[in-house]
Amino acid sequence: MSFAHLHVHTEYSLLDGLSNIKKLVAAAKAMEMPAVAITDHGTMFGVKEFYDAAKEAEIKPIIGMEAYMAARGMQDRDSKLDKKSSHLLLLAQNETGYQNLLKIASAAQTEGFYYYPRIDHDFLAEHAEGLICTSGCMSAEIPRALLKENPDEAVRRMNWYYDVFGKDNFYVELQQHNIVELTELNRQLLDLGVRYSAKYVATNDVHYINMDDARLQDVLLAIQTGSLLKDENRMKVGDDPTYYLRSPQEMYDLFREIPEALSNTLEIAERCDVNLDFTEYHLPHFDVPEGHTEESYLRHLCEQGLEKRYGKHADDKVIRERLNYELGVINDMGFDAYFIIVWDLVREAQQRGILYTTRGSAAGSIVAYSLEITLIDPIHHDLIFERFLNPGRISMPDIDLDFRDDRRHEIMAYCAEKYGDDKVAQIITFGTMGAKAAIRDVGRVMDISLSEVDKVAKLIPAVSGKTVTLKGALNDIPDFKKAYNSAPHIKELIDTAMGMEGVVRNAGTHAAGVVIADKPIVEYLPLHRPTSNSEDTPIKTVTQFEMGILDAMGMLKVDFLGLSTLTVIARAAAQIEKRHGKKYHLENIPLDDPKAFQIIGEGNTAGIFQLEGGGMTGWMVKMQPSTLDHVIAMVALYRPGPMQFIPDYIERMNGRQEVTYRHPDMEPIFKSTYGIPIYQEQIMRTAVELGGYTGPESDNLRKAISKKKEKEIARHRSMFIEGCVKKGIERDTATAIFDDWEEFARYGFNKSHAAAYGTIAVQTAYLKAHYPAEYMTALMSVFYGDTAKVSHYSANAREMGIEILPPDVSKSEWDFAIEDLPDGKSAIRFGFGAIKNVGHGPVDALIAAREGKDFKDINDFIRNVDLRSMGKRALESMIKVGALSFFGSRSSLLASLERLIGVSGAHFKAIADGQMSLFGAATGTTDTITLSQGDDLDQRTELDWERELIGIYVSDHPLSSYQATLKKIVTYFSPELVDADHEEFVRVAGLVAGVRPYQTKNGKAMGFVTLDDMRGVIELVVFPRTWQEYRELCVEGKIVIVEGKTDANSTPPKILVDRIRTDFDLVTSAEEKRETLAPQPAAVKEKVSPKKKDIPPPVAQQAPPQKIAEPAPSYKTETPSPAQVPPPFTGGGRGGQIEEEEDPFAGMPPMPEDWGEIVYQSDQFEPPVNETPPMPEESPLVGNQLKDTLEAAQPSAKSLDEIREIMPSLLPAKEPERAPRLITISLKPNGSLERDKRRLGNIHGVLISFPGRDRFTLQIYEGDKGHLIDFPNDTTRICPQMLSRLKTVLGNEDWRIEEIEF
Repeated sequence: MSFAHLHVHTEYSLLDGLSNIKKLVAAAKAMEMPAVAITDHGTMFGVKEFYDAAKEAEIKPIIGMEAYMAARGMQDRDSKLDKKSSHLLLLAQNETGYQNLLKIASAAQTEGFYYYPRIDHDFLAEHAEGLICTSGCMSAEIPRALLKENPDEAVRRMNWYYDVFGKDNFYVELQQHNIVELTELNRQLLDLGVRYSAKYVATNDVHYINMDDARLQDVLLAIQTGSLLKDENRMKVGDDPTYYLRSPQEMYDLFREIPEALSNTLEIAERCDVNLDFTEYHLPHFDVPEGHTEESYLRHLCEQGLEKRYGKHADDKVIRERLNYELGVINDMGFDAYFIIVWDLVREAQQRGILYTTRGSAAGSIVAYSLEITLIDPIHHDLIFERFLNPGRISMPDIDLDFRDDRRHEIMAYCAEKYGDDKVAQIITFGTMGAKAAIRDVGRVMDISLSEVDKVAKLIPAVSGKTVTLKGALNDIPDFKKAYNSAPHIKELIDTAMGMEGVVRNAGTHAAGVVIADKPIVEYLPLHRPTSNSEDTPIKTVTQFEMGILDAMGMLKVDFLGLSTLTVIARAAAQIEKRHGKKYHLENIPLDDPKAFQIIGEGNTAGIFQLEGGGMTGWMVKMQPSTLDHVIAMVALYRPGPMQFIPDYIERMNGRQEVTYRHPDMEPIFKSTYGIPIYQEQIMRTAVELGGYTGPESDNLRKAISKKKEKEIARHRSMFIEGCVKKGIERDTATAIFDDWEEFARYGFNKSHAAAYGTIAVQTAYLKAHYPAEYMTALMSVFYGDTAKVSHYSANAREMGIEILPPDVSKSEWDFAIEDLPDGKSAIRFGFGAIKNVGHGPVDALIAAREGKDFKDINDFIRNVDLRSMGKRALESMIKVGALSFFGSRSSLLASLERLIGVSGAHFKAIADGQMSLFGAATGTTDTITLSQGDDLDQRTELDWERELIGIYVSDHPLSSYQATLKKIVTYFSPELVDADHEEFVRVAGLVAGVRPYQTKNGKAMGFVTLDDMRGVIELVVFPRTWQEYRELCVEGKIVIVEGKTDANSTPPKILVDRIRTDFDLVTSAEEKRETLAPQPAAVKEKVSPKKKDIPPPVAQQAPPQKIAEPAPSYKTETPSPAQVPPPFTGGGRGGQIEEEEDPFAGMPPMPEDWGEIVYQSDQFEPPVNETPPMPEESPLVGNQLKDTLEAAQPSAKSLDEIREIMPSLLPAKEPERAPRLITISLKPNGSLERDKRRLGNIHGVLISFPGRDRFTLQIYEGDKGHLIDFPNDTTRICPQMLSRLKTVLGNEDWRIEEIEF
């Protein structure tokens, strides 16, 4: 008995269907079904994916949809009459039917959506051709009428459907589930069908694949409706597990008495024939000038562009040959129109003065460069066209355009206007349940406590570039496995979440992707209404197919990306032109300016594109870049994986390490990167020049290696080696080169992208170096809504000697603005937009009222500004940050606020009514308002208001009065802490700006504290014993002195706290206090930090113009006198040592790189719990004997300096800036306990003799048992030297290395 399921919901029936498409098709194939349908609720999201999967499995795909029929008309939206809709099953019989199904699915979303995507009878009648329709499930119109005992209505509806679809295309649908009413309903449908000689069809309302999935389906419905599983009144499938993909035999057993209902499924399947295979590209039509074809016009534009780009060199052989080659490839592939269309978009941006750039591989095209689509010369930068467009791999070009983010919408609107709204759409995306999300969603509906769910979810690591599954976590994460076995309800939680994992959860809109077609898009694919994150865009429709499907269909896609850095550059350029008369844009900002590279090398990278952040800044300081190529290389290298090459790159760049090449012919290719393979283009060039590859073949090689396609890699290995041998290169050398490439697969970066973004980085550095006031003003204006960034950039501006003036109702604009001071210097006035609770409306009213003049006093203010239009909340925030302090104290203004608003309102009302106002405008009377006496406010309250509402202190700083004392007693201020040695004892002081309590794996309390010392922030780690003693002092707003030792291996350095105090009797210098602090003064190492600066204490300004009272040190590196620098000291007490305490860092991630920018949002940092498994005792290798062995193997404690002297080649100058890694070494006993003990001792000795940030574990196998031993207090450094020595001890390479990700 054969059968075809025609009523099937997949996971694209969002949070209602559970069936994964590939698994669904595989199940149908296993049951030997000849066909299967997809009929999701109101959408066609999964149609193309389903079609391709069915074709691959050699099953006929039936394309359909379960539509929603509106209660009345699809435009009606009455909450009482139109909230409910009925269902209707529609199947596409042919191409015409598919086209009508596209229109139905699209109109339901874009025109008829009201609770559900609906159509009405009129619309269905207009689009019925080519469709097969059934009477539907219990929720359809005809069954509902029968269930409501209204046979006349059922007959009326039946008549309508027969009239619209005809006898051959309308079927009476029969279902059988564990629902009492269904038996009677089926009897009535059979009786009703007799009068029409109806055709019957048997279906199962499939929502999941296997019967066992019923529980998961019930959970899915609870997630969708926000209900608890224990809620008896929620929507649920109850105890009916029959909505699965029943076998043909099961369907036969159910409907054996109506055999035609079964055979008709095959009849329908036979009749349905829709072809969704790729046929051609659907490029929009572009009207080229008369006398031109698309091919000739593209060449014409390129010739013009070539002259502009290269001038007298336009006819150089290399340029001319490259252009002709690219144009030939583009024409052969049929993409002439594509380049013209993108050229038209960037031309429009140019004409509107909108800055843009292009990211990605398109920079490798000289055609794109001559058309001014890209701004990077591919010849100069050795970029390769085939990396962008490979004639051997037919696919649509992909050009990603970056526009300044505040004007991106203009180009999107132009695109829709030029090609037609019906031919342009944004692209849908689908969010799926990841491992953590599944745990949280399931935990919520199971009503498990949030703390328990959170604890389980945090055990799941986040691994960069890899999807972590719950099944994988159970196998790989001991703590997660332990939690799984800890309690029955936790086991049920994880098991259930495992079934939900990967299910499509919601629809969204791609941030940048736009599809442009030659015909209305609805003729190719279904459309969707704007999703919740796309309503404000000028393009008002979204595709129902995601990006990968669109590419496969041959649709043209353009990415309209928004880049805030371009907005910063544009605003800074406008200020520079206004103030200095120089006009800058992305084509004329110098890329070889020494001053730009100087500020990068000094670490003054705040606001510099791609280069800000502690880790990157630290490397740039070490590098001291002097060319654009250096910056481009760092953009490519500063990623997980290739970061390990940064130290070698810097050493070779500065001539401190020899540059070597596998073969002399590689030197021209790798010389610019000092012999280190950084770019994918370098592999491609080597393949061409050494291995005899063609350009397209070299790109295929690049793709095979980067995608780790083993069969392709093996083929290319043979091809490359043989090609090298033919060119006279030794086979061993060629083999070694290819071996290097396989390792390089994890690291290679697209140079085109790095060059594009590295260029912008240098351009922003130039603007900041030469026009700091203009650049910092633009920077803060663009990020005005991010108080952390505003605070960070304000501090940086002050460090460059630019004063930041507080908000002022007479001076401030919405954005930050430059003010010229009487002394000839420039300052930046705080913008109103950066004040919380202040919107455009109140600010626009204020600026319009002042008419470019300063307000004289409070009376002038309230009679010129209608305070009613400003609003009480906005006015109160302005007062609290001091914007009205010229008129009186903040307390007086707040006390008088209601009266001020009332008097101002009465004044403007009188004017509006034509009456005499209180101020006597018509009579000359000059009544005045006197401010009330407010409560006494201490300065700290006002400062707290400033920090709360604008993110920084503006009138003063709580530490201002302590500056002289702090200079005497601290050994490092925050900017200088990078100069401290690892584990050096230090003393710092400042304001507690953030506190995050944390619990260790053993339940002990500790904390992470952020200290603000006016020059920046310092991260403090307070371990359990210290936390217990000083936790009362770790309170936000408290001023403290902290002693401890530095963890210089983290970026930025942290301080492991030993002592916290608040008593400022430490008025003597650190030198004088050394006796107290250092029990072993002989160990003190005199050191003067090379960057230590004499930072003057700030001076608070009391009268307008108010200035932010914070220091403004120079960025020039100066050598201070010994008197200026308190010498370092060694700490007393425990000295920050934690030997007797557990290691809370085991399994914990480093602090975020941008800690300085998010310090006041420190709750974002949530270290996961990672409990070290106990050592098992049953094995003689892993019990106390092993513990004794390992303890005996440990060397005596030595300082890092001593280790450096003993093993200088093994200990680097500083740990490479990369994510820590874990090496797991597998061992088996060899039969001799003594030899095993010695072997373990040797292994442990090798590991700990390479100090670093990496961790190690031993996996010991004994019989059928395995024991994993962790070493939470030990670290190593995974490097070639260590691995070589480890191999010598082990005799093999039986280990696994992986990045530690959280």
